[in-house]
Amino acid sequence: MAEYVPTGDRGGRPGETLGDAIGLLRDLVAFDTTSRNSNIDLIDYVTGYLDRYRIPWRLFPSDDGTKANVFATIGPPVEGGIVLSGHSDVVPIDGQDWTTDPFRLTERAGRLYARGSADMKGFIACALAMAPRFAAADMSAPLHLALSYDEEVGCLGVGRMIEAIGAELPRPAAVIVGEPTGMRIASAHKGICALTTTIRGREAHSSRPADGVNAIAFAAEFVGHLYRLCDRLAESRQDPRFDPPHTTFNTGLIRGGDAINIIARECIVNWEFRPIPGADPDTITAEVARFVEDDLLPRMRAVDPATSVDTRRELLVPPFDAPEGSAAETIARQATGLNSVGTLAFVTEASLFSKAGLPAIICGPGDIAQAHQPDEFVEIAQLDACLDFMENLVAPLTKRR
Repeated sequence: MAEYVPTGDRGGRPGETLGDAIGLLRDLVAFDTTSRNSNIDLIDYVTGYLDRYRIPWRLFPSDDGTKANVFATIGPPVEGGIVLSGHSDVVPIDGQDWTTDPFRLTERAGRLYARGSADMKGFIACALAMAPRFAAADMSAPLHLALSYDEEVGCLGVGRMIEAIGAELPRPAAVIVGEPTGMRIASAHKGICALTTTIRGREAHSSRPADGVNAIAFAAEFVGHLYRLCDRLAESRQDPRFDPPHTTFNTGLIRGGDAINIIARECIVNWEFRPIPGADPDTITAEVARFVEDDLLPRMRAVDPATSVDTRRELLVPPFDAPEGSAAETIARQATGLNSVGTLAFVTEASLFSKAGLPAIICGPGDIAQAHQPDEFVEIAQLDACLDFMENLVAPLTKRR
């Protein structure tokens, strides 16, 4: 496990603290926390760092103990503080053509290259770099650091921590989710609902199609219905804040059949839709289910009553739409000096915080266009801006003398 070595005395901004943030980022990206792996080594590193400055923390482990969330509190354990939230996992590098080592921070022309540098270990590094300064301050309300696991595979880990906030932990006034927004404020994003539909037909010799129920053929009808539904939803409801401004569908993977001369017995369709705020995922899936029950299954079962169509929801992250003028938006505006907010095309944990009644906003360093790509990078200037943002966030929480 990497050991953190301070690079300065943290006596001022931006020089020393920026150097610390870069040093911390160098250590953080060295942990391969691809979602399929454990994040425990990184969490041990973070908690060891927090222990150096007597910052209390609490773990929320996964059922098998291979992963964990960590929630740390700087300042008095009272309500009304601010949460800085980030996920510790990253996406795979498999099949990507990197020109640098993805797990070794490389600086080039004002950019820091590594997997997770933008998404989103840069934000975490900034929060950790500022933590000692905040711990030494006389705080009237707390600053919390919330690190989660398995965000990249459906925001699966953070729920345990969210359940404890307010129930067991001090309820904050706002949550800042530090996804890469170029340090602009985002107050809304679409959701995602991912599903797997398995169509089981009846095999037969391909020369006698009437004897079988071709699962691939019915899967083609099913997919066609998904996109017709997408068109209807686009006509009935739009939100001009997004591009495209409507709920979208995607069929990402289809697997089926055994041989060219066999009527396919089974076909599996992996699909998703991304609802705009205000669209109800349950209503959409119910519409798909009605098509299956009223159209596909009667025709399939007229040939063989044992045929079936089963759909399983793999994950659901609801859309996010912060109320205009929310506490989180107000705090973020004051800290950035910005007078406007935007929207995001990608999904974040902000919707889960918001669903739990915790005001949230999204603002963090880096560009999402660099995330998930080979040679992912974050600009050093973005980390510097993030450090300023965090300092401004905490200023109202510091007691005046």
